[in-house]
This record gives sequence, structure tokens and C-alpha cells, in this order.
Amino acid sequence: MVVVPPMLAIAFVLRAAHLVPESQSGPRTEIVAPGATGRQVMRAQILLDRARFSPGEIDARYGDDLGIAITGFQERHGLKVTGTVDADTWKLLNADTRPLLMSYTITRADLKGPFEPVPSDVEQRAQRKWLGYESPEEELGEKFHISPKLLAELNPGKSLHRAGERIQVPNVRRGLPHRAVRVVVSKSKRTVTAYGPRDQVLAQYPATLGGEHDPLPIGHWIITIVQHYPWFYYDPAHYWNASPDEAKAKLPPGPNNPAGVVWMGLSKKHYGIHGTPDPGHIRHDDSYGCIRLTNWDADDLSHMVRRGTPAILEE
Repeated sequence: MVVVPPMLAIAFVLRAAHLVPESQSGPRTEIVAPGATGRQVMRAQILLDRARFSPGEIDARYGDDLGIAITGFQERHGLKVTGTVDADTWKLLNADTRPLLMSYTITRADLKGPFEPVPSDVEQRAQRKWLGYESPEEELGEKFHISPKLLAELNPGKSLHRAGERIQVPNVRRGLPHRAVRVVVSKSKRTVTAYGPRDQVLAQYPATLGGEHDPLPIGHWIITIVQHYPWFYYDPAHYWNASPDEAKAKLPPGPNNPAGVVWMGLSKKHYGIHGTPDPGHIRHDDSYGCIRLTNWDADDLSHMVRRGTPAILEE
């Protein structure tokens, strides 16, 4: 989790209006490159998120997830691929003139919970009826695709635990999804890309893929099931680092289920594309062979695919 200095967070709030009505002086076009942090990085992350070139969790810093989103956006639009948000890239991104931040009133439903720590022990998790959020910050962070820490710092003096509290959040409302004709998982890019007719890129998401012990199953498969809020069947035999003494377990659904909020199973048995309880570590870890997305990206993709959609896993 990235810790943003309090003064930076305050600057976000004080300048929030400038994130939207820049028409008087024209949109800002500072280059966003590796090592950059702050307001312009957050602006790029929000705009790319809405364009369905997901930067992963919005955290106001240039990381690998943002870099791959920029590259994908530039390739899709025939721009010079620089991996930086340069003047030409800003020009296209700024064509989306909707407000970047919006006011949101925390509801009683947001605070319904129950909010409680998720046990690390598999058997204890199996005894739960629901693997929900651990805090309102986590729930609101997922709703608006932002790190809980940055969300809190964007709203100094505000309580994220009080119904009726008005807060500032990223405006990450995407348009209606289109039907994908195929999905491509790239091992080298660590991305999942949904394609429409005529090779049109509909969306690109950063992904956590298989590692040394559980490599990504390269090949041509199909999606066999799309299941929201799935149960997770834990079998230690499928995990290289599991203790042989562990028992099998059936873990209840919820956003902190190991498969997150949706499971898109593949014709390769035991493999699928799914969400994650840890959005801040997408692309930075290895999986047990499956393809892991943030919960919001997995949900987005789930409305583009259906049973029979080709899923191509490539180097």
C-alpha cells in the first residue's frame, strides 16, 4: 500500500476543482513518466480506468500497472508507444471531459458489514458464511477503484464510518460493456485483453499469472462458466507449498474469497480468470496458475464474456 504524504492529499482536495474545469486554461499536459506521483498521475489513472485500460488500483503513483495501461492505450490508438502520458496521449485522454472526482454520500448499506478480519487459517475461513470486507475503507476503495489509504487522505477530517458523510471519490463510471469475441491472456505483458469484432480492443486489465511452480497453461481454451460470488473449493493437493496435513475446505463466497467476486472457469480443468481479495498486489505476485484480476476488473470482464468465449493464453 502506498502512503501518500498528507500535504499531497490536502493538495488533491484543494485542487479538486482543477481536475475537472480546466477549460479556462486548457487541460494540463505534464508528462507522466516512471517515478511520477501526485495529481496528474491520479488524473491519468482515472481516465485510463474509464477507457477500460485499467491501471489497477488508483494510488496516485506511476507503477508497472499504470505503465502497461498507458502502453496498451497508445497501441490501441496508433500513438507512438512511449509508456509515458505525453502530449499526444493527453490529447486523447482529455477528450473524456466528464468530472474526474465526484461527491459521494456514504449510505447505511455501505456500513452494513459485518466488518471483521478474515482468518488466515483455511479451516476458520471455511466456518464463515461470508468472506466480506474487513472495513468500510476496503469496501469503498473497491467501489471506486482506489487504495483505501489514498481515499482516506483525499478526505481529511471526514469519517468513512458515518452514514450521510459526503466524500470525494474518483469518478470511475465506465460505459456499458460490449460482447467480447475472444479473450487473450499475455504471459509476457501480464495482461488480460478482451477483443471485439475486427480485432478491436475492448478492454485491457493488469493480471497476476502463474509462476515458477504453477505456470500459466499456455494454449487455446474456452470459458465454460461465469459464476458471480463463487464458493471456493480448497484442495491442498493443488498447491505446491501447502502442508500435506491440511484438510480440504469449502470456502464461502464474498469479496475476500480467494476467487474474489467472480469466477470465469476455463476448459483447462482447475483454471480460470477471477477476482482477488488483494487488489494492491495485481501483477506483483505469482498465482497458482490461474489468472487474477482486481475484483472490479473481473466483474467488468464477466459481463463481456459468456460460456464458449475463446480464451487464448499465450507467451
